[in-house]
Amino acid sequence: MKFFSSALLFLLANHLSAQVDPSSALFRELKSRDSLLFDIGFNTCDIRQFENLVSEDFEFYHDQAGVTGSKADFVAGIRDGLCKLSYRPRRELVKGSLTVYPLKKNGVLYGALQMGKHRFFALEKDKPEYFTSIALFTHLWILENGEWKLHRGLSYDHQTKDSTAESNPAVPSLKDKKTAKTKHH
Repeated sequence: MKFFSSALLFLLANHLSAQVDPSSALFRELKSRDSLLFDIGFNTCDIRQFENLVSEDFEFYHDQAGVTGSKADFVAGIRDGLCKLSYRPRRELVKGSLTVYPLKKNGVLYGALQMGKHRFFALEKDKPEYFTSIALFTHLWILENGEWKLHRGLSYDHQTKDSTAESNPAVPSLKDKKTAKTKHH
């Protein structure tokens, strides 16, 4: 039932609130939290970031790894799983993909949905870093005692082929395709 209510909240909030401008204080604050969570926490295995940013009432839904039902299990999974892999994983936010939707009750901000696309890479000893997957994510942030805490996380639509030209020089960009058409016609 808890999952159903969370999923319903995500769907309803998506239709009830307008996306905030990337220059807004809310967008900048949650982008900063995303950076702490991933650029510092995930990418460097700084477990303190997860301990500080994640709510005690946290749940995580992953389309390949399943459900993680608590903060303790999530932090343990990062500490004892991700941080002990034979390679170093790295997450990169896809530029321009981040969106934020405020959640209000009676006009008062209590939370926000943050959505975007992220890429994952691996670095093995004596090898160049390589792409592993690209996925979508949705985070439900809630204000707890004036502090933003991550309450729900969803990571889904994982693909092992990155179709964006920025990350794969072998894939011609739209601009390159237009130039090629012009040269051949």
